[in-house]
Amino acid sequence: MTGTNSGRLQALDSWDADWAGLRVVVTGIGLSGFSAADTLIELGAHVVLVDAVESEQTLAKADTLRIVGIRDVLLGEEHTRTLPLVGGQPPELVVTSPGWSPRHPLLAAAAQAGIPIWGDVELAWRVRRRAGRRTAEWLTITGTNGKTTTVGLVESMLQAAGLRAIAAGNVGTPILDAVRDPVGYDVIAVELSSFQLHWSSSLSPLASVCLNVAPDHVDWHGSFGQYLADKAKVYANTQIACIYNAEQRETEAMVEEADVVEGCRAVGFTTGIPAVSMLGVVDDLLVDRAFIENRRTSAAELAALSDLGDVVPRHLVANALAAAGLVRAYGIEPGAVRAGIRNFKHGAHRIQQVAVIGGVRWINDSKATNPHAAAASLSAYDPVVWIAGGLSKGVNYDVLVTEHATRLRAVVLIGLDSSDLQGSLRRHAPDVPVISVPPGDTEEGQLPGGEVMAAAVAAAAGIAVAGDTVLMAPASASMDQFPSYAHRGDAFIAAVRRLQEGQEQTAEEH
Repeated sequence: MTGTNSGRLQALDSWDADWAGLRVVVTGIGLSGFSAADTLIELGAHVVLVDAVESEQTLAKADTLRIVGIRDVLLGEEHTRTLPLVGGQPPELVVTSPGWSPRHPLLAAAAQAGIPIWGDVELAWRVRRRAGRRTAEWLTITGTNGKTTTVGLVESMLQAAGLRAIAAGNVGTPILDAVRDPVGYDVIAVELSSFQLHWSSSLSPLASVCLNVAPDHVDWHGSFGQYLADKAKVYANTQIACIYNAEQRETEAMVEEADVVEGCRAVGFTTGIPAVSMLGVVDDLLVDRAFIENRRTSAAELAALSDLGDVVPRHLVANALAAAGLVRAYGIEPGAVRAGIRNFKHGAHRIQQVAVIGGVRWINDSKATNPHAAAASLSAYDPVVWIAGGLSKGVNYDVLVTEHATRLRAVVLIGLDSSDLQGSLRRHAPDVPVISVPPGDTEEGQLPGGEVMAAAVAAAAGIAVAGDTVLMAPASASMDQFPSYAHRGDAFIAAVRRLQEGQEQTAEEH
């Protein structure tokens, strides 16, 4: 990369900067990649997009991009093995979709050639300022688990305060679409995955939080240490407040080591009684001892635990406190925090009660794609018939099983290969019955998820008795048998509904 080109990229810090003619390769034609390519074309850059998949959907997206002026769209695995030229010359920049690993041949080639690699979030930060439009403040959220719930709570609290706000990033609306909104937002609650943080460097949010950390995506990052390092980037250049989990030392250490704007505060949250400059819980109330004048002698009431719902797991309390810390840093009053909590609608597949059948509660937490998330779910129920298993992503289950063995009535295992989880159960919960569901037949283009989940629900129904909870919190990714965690959750819901209808029909016949 020449000094001239490097200097040009450094100067690209607003929508109105000189993007014209910039040679860019965009990797991936999913939501973020499509949004990045569309943005860059609008800015006047010369763009080539590559994606390994050539399908009806990707071809349709490619046609749309060609209409708006993309230089080329290269679909197929063969195009992702090398770095393509743009207009016959090497690219000056690569903008990658977050799922692409740094070890991917195309990205490795770009890095070796000294070509900068940005993610869509980095691009969005650089184009957020635009003449004639308001520039939104960013509140950034990461963590191994709880990101989507927390970002939704932040959005709800901000909107309850009368602000134009949106949740974007790793959830729902792509961040570039939010930034390009013709009216503009006062605040954007930005959910950031470790992948997106890896490819970001110049963000400077008003307030930030890392909710928690546990081993996850180690296969992508290469090590747990690198995963932690990427998560810690959420705190870099924070302006007002770095919110951290006072019950997890790793997040506090991230704040201590972060290079922040002068005057930025460290504010902890805890599900216990808060110390000064923290948010926490006192007598079933969520309280603030950080963003008030007399924080040494008093606390501001934000909400009641009951405002969060009938069943309030500990991790939901933590998420609400983290969200409250972010919006309080922005200046939101306590009344809007409470209203935002009350207005918030919990997303599907996150500790979602599907039915109560014969005194047995059926809970869908398909979003629990790793041991840390599953532990949060398991801690809320006792006794449990646990439906678990799937694609492990290289994590270890020993701690999870050891901590929750006493609440397990039985375990129903799904997944093509759940041997890691099965081994942990054998070592640390040897007296707990384990039923392994056959993996099912994978037909061409079809995953066996539906039949697998039906068998798992039937097996669980044969074990559970009144007072039990059947909890589908797999502690694993879904892609071995289901297209996504949402499809896995939908399959569970459908199977439970069929079970309920069958039992109701049997009761009517008698």
